Amino acid sequence: MKTPGIIILAAGLGTRYKQAGGRGNKLLALQQNQQSLLALTLQQAQTSGLPLLLVTRPEYDTILDLADRRHIPAIAVASNGSGESIAAAVQHTRNWSGWLIQPGDMAWVTTQDHQRVARALADGAQQVRLCWQEQPGHPVGFAASYGEALSRLTGDNGARALLDPMILQKISAHAGVIVDADLPETTNRS
Repeated sequence: MKTPGIIILAAGLGTRYKQAGGRGNKLLALQQNQQSLLALTLQQAQTSGLPLLLVTRPEYDTILDLADRRHIPAIAVASNGSGESIAAAVQHTRNWSGWLIQPGDMAWVTTQDHQRVARALADGAQQVRLCWQEQPGHPVGFAASYGEALSRLTGDNGARALLDPMILQKISAHAGVIVDADLPETTNRS
């Protein structure tokens, strides 16, 4: 049976993080439990039981090693933005019945969050987004019918342009679905 899978985006340059004084790759910033931000994100996604693909940059050896140690498939893309990363991942996973897209710096998205979005797609939703107090969050889910459009994305706007408010199913969730680590003070919240 075909199932939706999770794309974790880890090919960004962390520009906002570095401009705000952060050092190194924010995805590798250690949390209070001594795991990296990305390791926590991957752990939640992997525990969901859904297929998983990590998209990172060719020069991010430590991230590629982390994926290898956790037996998580990964592709390396010299991406110019999240749109290109999503396109490469969708092209690599054409056999999936849908895609849950999530940035790698959102370690507060839970296994249950992934499962809720996947279940909504399996139940026939075409687009799904978790929200907290009407603020858009992640992951964002797209049905298989969006495969071609997702595989043609470019730039750094991700899949926002494909979202249609008339068919987007919003699911209320917790505050963790909107928290990312663009600022140094948010990388140590566990």
